[in-house]
Amino acid sequence: MKITVLCVGKIKEKYFTAGIAEYEKRLSRYCKLEIVEVADEKTPDQASENEERIIKAKEAERLSKYIKDDSYVIALAIEGKQLDSVEFSKKIEQLGINGVSHIVFLIGGSLGLDTELLKRADMKLSFSKMTFPHQMMRMVLLEQVYRGYRIMKREPYHK
Repeated sequence: MKITVLCVGKIKEKYFTAGIAEYEKRLSRYCKLEIVEVADEKTPDQASENEERIIKAKEAERLSKYIKDDSYVIALAIEGKQLDSVEFSKKIEQLGINGVSHIVFLIGGSLGLDTELLKRADMKLSFSKMTFPHQMMRMVLLEQVYRGYRIMKREPYHK
């Protein structure tokens, strides 16, 4: 299985970079992982709704270039479906059983994802009703994918 994490913006904090690198290493035995970062747009203070819409559309255009037609796209969005770790693991496993060879996870920038990308998504996934920094979500997502593979393979996960 190939898993691509498509995200807006770069990780600047060393502690996130280190955590992400650790989960990339751990995941290498289970899947082919690719992380693709696209540039984020600067959002002016007190941006209007229209300005925010334009910013999200520009970021979506950059992300869309990396989405192939046969990819199964999971967009991280507050309004998405919430799964526990076992359900998430079963979802990944079931996709593989059903012949999906490429899952693309979308992580938007500070304003979230454009509505067109959300429409393109095969699934919307929420980790919480709370809002998290997109840099943190990358690490949390990778940890959950890793946990999902450990569950799938019936391997212990040490906390």
